[in-house]
Amino acid sequence: MIFSSTTFIFVYLPIVFFTYFLLNKQRWIVAGKYWLVIASLFFYGYWSVEYLPLLVASIVFNFCMGASLSPHFERIKKRFFWGGLIRPTISRKALLIFSIAVNLSLLGYFKYANFFLDNLNLAIGSGFHIEEILLPLGISFYTFTQIAFLVDSYKGEATEYNFVNYALFVTFFPHLIAGPILHHKEMMSQFQTRWTFAIRYRYILMGLFIFSIGLFKKVIIADTFAVWADVGFAEGAAHDFFSSWVTSLSYTFQLYFDFSGYCDMAIGAALLFNIWLPINFNSPYKALSIQDFWRRWHMTLSRYLRDYLYIPLGGNRCSSTRVYFNLMATFVLGGLWHGASWMFVIWGGLHGGALICHRVWNQLGLKMPNVLAWLVTFLFINITWVFFRATSIDSAMTILLGMVDISSITSQTMNSDVIVKLSFFGVWGDALLSMLPVGVVMHLFSLMMIAVGFFVISQKNSFEMTTQGSLTWSKVWWMSFLFAVAIYATIQSTSTVFLYFNF
Repeated sequence: MIFSSTTFIFVYLPIVFFTYFLLNKQRWIVAGKYWLVIASLFFYGYWSVEYLPLLVASIVFNFCMGASLSPHFERIKKRFFWGGLIRPTISRKALLIFSIAVNLSLLGYFKYANFFLDNLNLAIGSGFHIEEILLPLGISFYTFTQIAFLVDSYKGEATEYNFVNYALFVTFFPHLIAGPILHHKEMMSQFQTRWTFAIRYRYILMGLFIFSIGLFKKVIIADTFAVWADVGFAEGAAHDFFSSWVTSLSYTFQLYFDFSGYCDMAIGAALLFNIWLPINFNSPYKALSIQDFWRRWHMTLSRYLRDYLYIPLGGNRCSSTRVYFNLMATFVLGGLWHGASWMFVIWGGLHGGALICHRVWNQLGLKMPNVLAWLVTFLFINITWVFFRATSIDSAMTILLGMVDISSITSQTMNSDVIVKLSFFGVWGDALLSMLPVGVVMHLFSLMMIAVGFFVISQKNSFEMTTQGSLTWSKVWWMSFLFAVAIYATIQSTSTVFLYFNF
């Protein structure tokens, strides 16, 4: 049951919405929260029921550890729903290290065990292996969310310790599977205030509007680019100049519209319940530098890596050499967080190196025109996504070398590609062939869609469209149109799952 499925949109979401506010209307506020927790656990179990006990155990463990880590433990323990809690005799710092280690060990086993063993086998010639481990859905996101809670508890920044609110903070279905990665302090106040318990029609309209934009992004734009990206990144695929650029740009747009579409739908669904999730994308492909990109792309992950990895390593409050090391370490580990593959490590290392170059560039006082700055930034991002998507170095290099193979523009023949691609243009195919190189005509439709992709990212993003100005009838009609088109596409085809479900 994904956000873009008719089951979620027409069955699950309405049932959860109306039951929650019906319970609140009867002044059964606690029952309403319990309902949201149960509904969220059902949403998770619908995907992966065998790992539901793991999620519940993780919530109970981390809540107990968080309360025990708090400097306000004596006050907190009196309000525990089971009548109290005994703090372990070890120091708070040791308890923090232990609780984080438990979380990372669990994540490491499910996500990295065979990756580690495969590399160990390669190094020493052994044959260690664990039977294929099924990665629990969303484990990276709910593990990182709860590690942040543990650290905040240790620092005394987490001040609210209601178990039902905490369970809702972790399991709230809009963000459970693929984020955004939340801070305890930005959500608990929302779950606690009575203002969120009543239906807010303005929030419903805003939620439906941003949900419709996200749905359109996913099923119309991202899934269209997915077809070309999957073909281009298939193992053994041959590439010329045009197919390489179509492949790389298709994935660049697919990933953005897919993940930002998911986040839009998550934010929209949460708004129906008067809950604001943090914005995760702010037009990242408009960035004028790699630092600007990471302030706009997957913003909650960037914030997490900054607050819980980069700053604890020393941040920029140390020598230049150490700052460079901190940047590289942060992004290599950030790359590894996405998956157990050296391709993700390479991708993270490239971004870490780019941030170091950007820092040196700024220290030298160098600048470039905005248009050139955007072009350099976007091309770098597009190239690095090739490593993020490719399954091997050879596959990535085939595409990258094709992107600079200028000679293939004129050398391609009709026999070197599938003639059916020309059927889209009908009788205009012959006319186009007389004016343009064969490669251009073969990929003309995909190039047109890429042009559409560039046009879309140049416009206001979904958050700006939703929050700027008043909710006019034109917005309502625009929302209805996007929603209708996206729903029609969903019904007519089998929509793929969101890309970030794999991470």
